[in-house]
Amino acid sequence: MVVRPVAVEDTRGLRQQVLRPHQSASELASHEPPDTFAVGVFEGDQLVAVGLIGREGEPGEWRVRGMATLPGFRGRGAGSAVLEALLDHARRRGGTSVWCNVRTPARTLYERAGLQVASEEFELPQIGPHVVMRRQL
Repeated sequence: MVVRPVAVEDTRGLRQQVLRPHQSASELASHEPPDTFAVGVFEGDQLVAVGLIGREGEPGEWRVRGMATLPGFRGRGAGSAVLEALLDHARRRGGTSVWCNVRTPARTLYERAGLQVASEEFELPQIGPHVVMRRQL
């Protein structure tokens, strides 16, 4: 598997399929802040995992979002590789902390990367239960 930066628009199909099948590509695009950085994991020519990161919150804070891995590629390190590349991107650009809304079934992926739960569980309509997770860089 190869990890590399990708255009944000190239992540929408996978994100829609895995995370938000109820939304259109234009709805997904409306939640992408300006200057968002995206990473993809490829197996051969196939995009199998993606994630986004951008500045959001207090000065120095970055938000991870849109983390998605095709079901057949889960448990093989693709999600961890995406998350590490995103954290590294924020760190190299002066980021001091990261945060994200995490689906509760994916919580352990983020814990392995050093993020900690920072909220009670909450429900996002049509998406499911989440927690906020944070980490200092």
